[in-house]
Amino acid sequence: MKVQIFIPCFIDQLYPQTAFNMVIVLEKAGCDVQYNTNQTCCGQPAFNAGFCEESAAVAEKFLKDFDNADYVVAPSASCVGFIRNYYPGLFNNGVYHNKVKELGSRTYEFSEFLTNVIKIENFGASLQAKATYHDSCAALRECNIKDGPRRLLSHVKGLELVEMNDVETCCGFGGTFSVKFEPISVAMAEQKVDNIVATGATCVISTDVSCIMQIGGVIKSKNAGIQTMHLADVLASGWE
Repeated sequence: MKVQIFIPCFIDQLYPQTAFNMVIVLEKAGCDVQYNTNQTCCGQPAFNAGFCEESAAVAEKFLKDFDNADYVVAPSASCVGFIRNYYPGLFNNGVYHNKVKELGSRTYEFSEFLTNVIKIENFGASLQAKATYHDSCAALRECNIKDGPRRLLSHVKGLELVEMNDVETCCGFGGTFSVKFEPISVAMAEQKVDNIVATGATCVISTDVSCIMQIGGVIKSKNAGIQTMHLADVLASGWE
């Protein structure tokens, strides 16, 4: 199975090891993983800031970069949700309309590709920790991802998974929202971290590094001593 990976801007610049860990897990599952070095951004930041024409230009490049991929897999529900749900509006009734629909049907967030496409949930990972899982808004509301990551984590040896209160509440990041509405964003993140701390977890896991970055910043400011991890990092842990 040939898989083209898309590495979002956040991961490329700030969390590159998560990208490498995703590749490790996909290769262990038997996938032929390929990386197109011409790839850039999916166009979401420009779109969220109101620059639709600029976003469409970036999205058009994305279409060309991933035109020949059997599957496109990304360690970010945010980017995948944007491609599936907003690309059609950017190219409505245009020359790329059908290509956009076809691309959306073969683009997957990392965890849903594992659980829904290749249908492998146990990768022999181990992590001695008490952890809680954060549902990112994009995963939950744009990609309908809920049980898959938890099933994957249930097979990690030594990992005790506990649910936090208000688990489906936003962490307050929201891209430019955290910049334009900083006091609200910080208050939402503090509430999220309080719920994480209340579980007694030593680690919080998510599918989106944007959430991890937001939550991690507040954890650091509170000196809470809780580790933040992307799901790919967990699944690549403890292999012999």
